[in-house]
Amino acid sequence: MEQGTKSKEQRFSFFCFLGLRVLSLLLVPCSLLFVLCSFKYICLMKYLIVGLGNPGVKYAETRHNIGFKVVDALAKELGGTFTLGKQAEMAEVKFKGRTLILIKPTTFMNLSGKAVNYWMQAEKIPREHIFVITDDLALPFGKLRLKGKGSDGGHNGLKDIQANLNSQEYARLRFGVGNDFHKGQQVDYVLGEWSEEEKESLEERVQVATEFIKGFSTIGLNLTMTNWNNK
Repeated sequence: MEQGTKSKEQRFSFFCFLGLRVLSLLLVPCSLLFVLCSFKYICLMKYLIVGLGNPGVKYAETRHNIGFKVVDALAKELGGTFTLGKQAEMAEVKFKGRTLILIKPTTFMNLSGKAVNYWMQAEKIPREHIFVITDDLALPFGKLRLKGKGSDGGHNGLKDIQANLNSQEYARLRFGVGNDFHKGQQVDYVLGEWSEEEKESLEERVQVATEFIKGFSTIGLNLTMTNWNNK
């Protein structure tokens, strides 16, 4: 009778051990899946916001640096501070559960793509979550136009981003700076400072540009274009 009882206990222990072993084998991939899903979710809530411009005080108030001015305004509004990082100044801010990585490339305009590619890889941000702010001579001053893809339009910063990403499909906000210059003076114009008349409404237009960024990170590209492109 004792031996029968012992035999039952041994079988029970064996099956308990076997059950726990099977359970542990099942839990490992489940845990791994949970970690992978969590990582993917975090990545999907992260955005790379790129303000284009040239580094240095000498360029700070030029038309070509409107991208810097827009991300500076957003960082100030959301309590972020820029620090010098690899190939860019960077500030990390939060907005409605999203993480926004704001960068101002220190590569100079013509090599902006190197900074974009570096931070995109470093922060594991998909191309669909990249948002670039650039000046545009083809639009009147203060006009804002968001697009999800397109050519570089002759803009050297966009050209380098396109070359580094090997794609034209990334969101870009074109900030109109006008074209009030004589033939052959394009470079002087974009590297020139804002006129007194432009300065009067510049802050308001920059604020509207920050709304495009907040919309892009929360309601998405298409709705943001619908809601803001004519503002």
